[in-house]
Amino acid sequence: MTTPGKTGLPGTKLKAVPVTPELVDYVQQQAEPLSDVQRRLIERTRQLGQSFEMQIPPEQGKLLALLARSIRARTIVEVGTFTGYSTLALASGLEPGGQVITCDMSDEWTAIGKDAWAEAGLDDRIRLKLGPAKDTLRELPAGLLIDLAFIDADKVGYLDYWELLVPRIRPGGLLLADNVLYYGEAVSPDAVGNAKAIREFNAHVLADNRVESVMLTVADGLTIARKKS
Repeated sequence: MTTPGKTGLPGTKLKAVPVTPELVDYVQQQAEPLSDVQRRLIERTRQLGQSFEMQIPPEQGKLLALLARSIRARTIVEVGTFTGYSTLALASGLEPGGQVITCDMSDEWTAIGKDAWAEAGLDDRIRLKLGPAKDTLRELPAGLLIDLAFIDADKVGYLDYWELLVPRIRPGGLLLADNVLYYGEAVSPDAVGNAKAIREFNAHVLADNRVESVMLTVADGLTIARKKS
């Protein structure tokens, strides 16, 4: 007779380790060293104060670049630019001649990113669209197929962004959604506000038969979904 583990499957055990600051440091040390441009961008973003927490960590940036490179992405759409670290990572993983279309509302924050993109020599691969992302997504050329999309913006908008993006993703393309754990609050059935919106989004993705998906405990939670053929 077997004893069900925490996953609810007979004989399984939950394999996980506490995420300590020391563990995070160790994980980051396993990635290639940051470039001077990346370091300067992180430090400039840090000067924004509390808003700094919206920047993805370096290991997540490395993952974005690796995923883009692994599917040979030529067209990437990003919803939520902030100061452009994730944009920089995505652009670095593009195929030659590819482009990242990135959407945001803030001219102030994205100006920081534009400086970094130019310094890295990647600004010719990036098209910044200022304004409501839903409008930008609706206005994309009708025949444009997207290889990879990354959602990291207002949490109540995730469902709308998802529904606007999924039909445009090519078969085998990827959709990535950040902050799907929302500080751990998304696990609660009584979640409210942004956490509730994320919880509802997660349920929607899990039930979406157009994709196959997995949720990872990277940073604040990252969902990776692959568009089915």
